[in-house]
Formats: sequence, structure tokens, C-alpha cells
Amino acid sequence: MSWLKRMPGQNETGGRSRRPEQREVVLDCGDGLKVPLTVRRQPRAKRIILKMVPGRAAAVVSVPPGVALAEGLAFAESRKEWIAARVREHGAPVAFAHGAQVPYLGTPHLIVHVPHRRGTVWREESAGGARLCVAGAREHLARRLKDWMMKQAKEAFARSCRHYARAMGATYTRISVRDQTTRWGSCSSRGALNFSWRLIMAPPFVLDYIAAHEVAHLKEMNHSPRFWRLVASHCAHWRKAEQWLNAHGRSLHRYGA
Repeated sequence: MSWLKRMPGQNETGGRSRRPEQREVVLDCGDGLKVPLTVRRQPRAKRIILKMVPGRAAAVVSVPPGVALAEGLAFAESRKEWIAARVREHGAPVAFAHGAQVPYLGTPHLIVHVPHRRGTVWREESAGGARLCVAGAREHLARRLKDWMMKQAKEAFARSCRHYARAMGATYTRISVRDQTTRWGSCSSRGALNFSWRLIMAPPFVLDYIAAHEVAHLKEMNHSPRFWRLVASHCAHWRKAEQWLNAHGRSLHRYGA
């Protein structure tokens, strides 16, 4: 297989450079499935690491210094069946567009563009099922829907965090929502709570659990047995939520990518 693109940077054996070396190929996974693959050098990596790109049917291989990029490609080649399974399991990206179906609060919703109505976004029930209606020009639909979902997510997290903060006797400084790809939530040493807005697409008990999880970190900045006892004592559905995230969490990155 030939490289499609080579980025300037480190040499093949990991010599010093200002920019990491990176190469891109299209991996043939069989049955007509072709997956974009990026092989890049990661100075802090200790071993070859293969990951899927959240929200995309694409993969990334990170190789440590001293390991040829060709070895990273060979590793990805040896895991083609795993890559293909992940792509098929989580499906292709779904843009926020008229006629697309996306989850909201764990329920499928049809996106409907309503160009001549006032307002921005609203939810309604119809004979055909739940719908997310977006007003305004079509070219602004994706941005408006994402902004609306982020607003709904922040309000939902604010409600849950207030509840759990009172219950646990904890205090936080602020709440923010972001498009995080590596974690669902985080808690800083200064008491700032950050969450992924994409959890507004999951069932409500999942978002609620992540709020409880991060508020618990205000009391226990670790994942010790004491931390998990605190979570369990205030959030009875934490195991169910963890199971849902393990099974379906990655698929949330498909939408609005």
C-alpha cells in the first residue's frame, strides 16, 4: 500500500523535528469498506496505539519515537477486522440536516427545516413521531440545532448538579458544556465542572449520572472505593448508565460531526 500523503517532520526512526511526522492512507477493510487511516508519531507514546476517530468512520495509529511509521501501518493492517467492526457498529456520520434522524433525550427525532417560521429550534410530537424543528435559512440549520442542544444540555446539567451538590454537601464554581471527545465530564481542582453537550442525546439517566459523577469529584478527586461509594449512595442508576455508555456512548459522536 502506498502512502497518500506525507507531512514534514520527524524522520522515519523518530529523529527530532519541529512537527510530528504524519502519513495518511485509505485502508481497504474488505467488502467495499475503505477507511481513512492516519499514522502519526506521538512523542509521549510508549507503544503503538490504534483508535477510532470520534464521529468519523476513520482511524488513527500513534507510534512512539524510534518506531517506524510503517510498523504502525502494519499494526493497523493486522487489525482491519476490528476497525471494520467498529465502523459498522457505530455507523456513518449523520449531519444535522433536514430529513436526518438524530437522538434527543434517548429518543429518535426527525430534523425538520421550517424556513418561514419564527424562532430557532423547538421540539414537537407528530403522528410520525418526535421532531426537532429548525427555523431560518437552511445554511444556518446545523449551527442553530447544535447551539440549541448545547443550551438544553447546560440547563439539564445545571439542574442535576444543583441537586447532587446539595445532597453531597459540595460546592462548584461553574458549569460549562463542550464538544469533548475523550471524556464525558471533568472536574477541575478549582471546582469547575465541564461536560460533553452530546449527552443531551442520551437517555436522561445517563446525563444525570455523569453530573453525579463529576459532583462527587468535588469531594473525592479520585476513583477510590470511597468515591464510588459516594456516587452509589446518591445515584442508584450509575451502573445502568455506565453500561449504556460502554455500549452506545461512542455512537453519540456520529451526530452533527
